[in-house]
Amino acid sequence: MQAQELRARLESIRTALAGASEGRYAPPKVIAVTKTHPAEEILPLAEMGVRDIGENRVQEIVEKLPLLAEKFDIHLIGRLQTNKVKYIIDQVCMIQSVDRLPLAQEIDRQACRRGLTVPVLVQVSPAGEEQKGGMAPEEVRPFLETVRHMPGLSVRGLMAVMPNTPDQAYLGGLFADMRTLFERMREEAPQGVAMEELSMGMSGDYLLAARHGATMVRIGSALLGARDYSK
Repeated sequence: MQAQELRARLESIRTALAGASEGRYAPPKVIAVTKTHPAEEILPLAEMGVRDIGENRVQEIVEKLPLLAEKFDIHLIGRLQTNKVKYIIDQVCMIQSVDRLPLAQEIDRQACRRGLTVPVLVQVSPAGEEQKGGMAPEEVRPFLETVRHMPGLSVRGLMAVMPNTPDQAYLGGLFADMRTLFERMREEAPQGVAMEELSMGMSGDYLLAARHGATMVRIGSALLGARDYSK
């Protein structure tokens, strides 16, 4: 994709997000989802004011890191296996997909070994899709009570992956439920837990997410174009 087209897409997305927020919320930050895209396609984003990128796979982060680390903050947004935490614990600015206690414990262990405190988001599954990861909404509060005692991680908010469906009314209800959960956890969060970020919405539904108060949207194909994600 030519830089001119990329810039036009980014400006269009930012304008649309500002409009979708309708003055109720601040426009969400764009996390450019760069999985499967080579570094040379990603680097122009830095000159356009994009600082945050999202990657799904640990191996891909490690491979791209030498070319991207100085220009971008990298968010791990995909499901993370506990045995791969050690490879990226000091390479990412945030792990957005913490959805189970063993993963939180391993992040804490690896972070403490390096003297780090790693920002994380708790992944919620508002539609109960097990294959996408995420815990049930009613599990969030007890989970926060447990992980707040872990010095190696710092909970900064919630993340959700919505179902792939054209049913806008259904999706709108799920986004509204996530915003309600976020606000409730912000009021009830135990000491040591912050509710600052609500990461939800992707290329197909980011405007709906913005209308319901997302603070981050994770946009891949709508920005960088579609690629073969099976590779």
